[in-house]
Amino acid sequence: MEDVLDRLQSLEARYDKLNELLSDPEVINDTKKLREYSKEQSDLEGVVQSYRQYKDVTEQLDDAKEMLEDNLDDDMYDMVKSEISELTNQKQELEERLKVLLLPKDPNDDKDVIMEIRGAAGGDEAALFAGDLFRMYSRFAESQGWKIDVMDSNSTGVGGYKEIIFMINGQGAYSKLKYENGAHRVQRVPETESGGRIHTSTATVVVMPEAEEVEVDIHEKDIRVDTFASSGPGGQSVNTTMSAVRLTHEPTGIVVSMQDEKSQIKNKEKAMKILRARIYDKFQQEAQAEHDEARKSAVGTGDRSERIRTYNFPQNRVTDHRIGLTIQKLDQILQGKFDEIVDALLIEEQTKKMEQIGE
Repeated sequence: MEDVLDRLQSLEARYDKLNELLSDPEVINDTKKLREYSKEQSDLEGVVQSYRQYKDVTEQLDDAKEMLEDNLDDDMYDMVKSEISELTNQKQELEERLKVLLLPKDPNDDKDVIMEIRGAAGGDEAALFAGDLFRMYSRFAESQGWKIDVMDSNSTGVGGYKEIIFMINGQGAYSKLKYENGAHRVQRVPETESGGRIHTSTATVVVMPEAEEVEVDIHEKDIRVDTFASSGPGGQSVNTTMSAVRLTHEPTGIVVSMQDEKSQIKNKEKAMKILRARIYDKFQQEAQAEHDEARKSAVGTGDRSERIRTYNFPQNRVTDHRIGLTIQKLDQILQGKFDEIVDALLIEEQTKKMEQIGE
């Protein structure tokens, strides 16, 4: 714990220094520095407050132990012993909290996300399930106060999606949604099934942190831009202008098409956001593959072909296969109330990181 306390002391000193800097007129007038220092201070606030609480409890505990050395009557002695027991428990809880707060943080945790959901095995039923997942994530985002922007979609005649790409803007969006990467499986009786047989279908979910321009160096010469007329269901042209855009990043072979907007410029802007995120994500996946242990510690952010979760309608059951968690609240989870799953996955990841540090 001594090394931890030394680190906490230096973080507290940095936090105090940032308070001074944020009152400095030069910093106030420099938008970039003001934003940078404000974010750093915000990131440190939780750990510094917990450290100060820890110091306060430790001081109270030392004072209480000193009191035991005085000549106390029986009632006072029992009261002090009870206080020592309570303060000791508080100190241990704070020590554990501080260890978790000092775990290496995913640099992408505070970023906005781009999500892609695709119907996979199961035809129309898979597309309907993709629509269910989109509504689930939309409601979860709304409950967090986040903003949703559909960037592109390919809907089916039965009310689902072959593919839908959307952006979620909000503090900590990636930190809570990064565990959704992978194949999601549904077991239910389709509305069109007269025999009442249970069908199994799948949809895939990809979650990518939004990448800033400075994080992904994309050269104009590496991008091939093709324009074409937007098409609707069945392939018929919906307008005569060449507003749809296809971007091909030749070094990686990543292709993004966008026809959601009537303006070619807007379609290109949206396509560039998705392209940047996919390239950044590709580099991240490759880096994770090179560090197997690091990838294993990040629950569910590795192999995207992995089946991560099953949604069983007849039994109102959701099972997350990565941590063996089963919850009999399918109806609530599809309404976006899946904090319980997110929290369990976060605890699992923190536990694995703690084990690695202890090795």
